Amino acid sequence: MLLVGLMGLGLSVASDVYSTVAKREREKELMAIGRQFQEAIRRYREFRSDGGRREYPASLEDLLLDPRSPGKLRHLRKIFVDPMTRKAEWGLVLKGGRVVGVHSLSTDAVLKKDGFDPDLMALADKSNYAEWLFVDPSVPEAVPPERQKDGENADPMDPPPVAK
Repeated sequence: MLLVGLMGLGLSVASDVYSTVAKREREKELMAIGRQFQEAIRRYREFRSDGGRREYPASLEDLLLDPRSPGKLRHLRKIFVDPMTRKAEWGLVLKGGRVVGVHSLSTDAVLKKDGFDPDLMALADKSNYAEWLFVDPSVPEAVPPERQKDGENADPMDPPPVAK
């Protein structure tokens, strides 16, 4: 009877370890996908057709086929599946009604709290994956729409306020 109890305890511990390892792998995948979204949004903003102004995409689908380009210009090959929710759905970070970043819709607690690469330091000390914002680095202090106050992050092309 004692042997059966010890085997059950051992399997329980092994299951917890496997679960943690799997979650860490999904976190790494989320960071890699987030970087791809960041880069695609940055490329979209940098592209100007016929001398037009720089702007962010109106939707994630615009990253798949840039409507401003006369040819087939793709900044992203597909809308990735969020490894945390396992769905191809993302929270959007908007400025002026345009997409400047994405975030996971998962409210699960994060495992990784520090030790991020320099380009992902903004992810440090967040409590859940929905707080991990993957935003074009040129956008200061971007926050998801559900956390915005009235007038905050109104226009992505506005110059920063001048200190008096």
